[in-house]
Amino acid sequence: MGNFGLLDKEEENDVEVQWEDQQKINRFSRLNVLVDQLEEHYKKQKTEKEYLEDLAMEIELHDEDEPVMYRVGQGFMLLEVEDAQQRIEKQKEGIDNKVEELKTQIEETEKEMAKLKAALYNKFGKAINLEKD
Repeated sequence: MGNFGLLDKEEENDVEVQWEDQQKINRFSRLNVLVDQLEEHYKKQKTEKEYLEDLAMEIELHDEDEPVMYRVGQGFMLLEVEDAQQRIEKQKEGIDNKVEELKTQIEETEKEMAKLKAALYNKFGKAINLEKD
């Protein structure tokens, strides 16, 4: 999140934060939190995809004549290997779509943050710190 440090005495007098400026600072802060949340969700989706890829490989090694236990909600059901593979592929496609959507949201949010950051640094210079720790 943004880190707002103490100002020098001479900088304190030079900086006047107007309502519009405060709105930009607040917006930047909210976007910063949003990016952190989106990145966390993105990582979870990537981990889930890796899990499904590992599962798909395990099922490929499984005897095709024997059904496999496939988790559905809170329970399990026996499925033919081919059916299980199809379901896993559908899940991976869904996760791929979510990952792409999250990636796009992160990029768009970071673009907006960059614009706000440029405007705020242009006005306040060293009197404001918007960098992550």
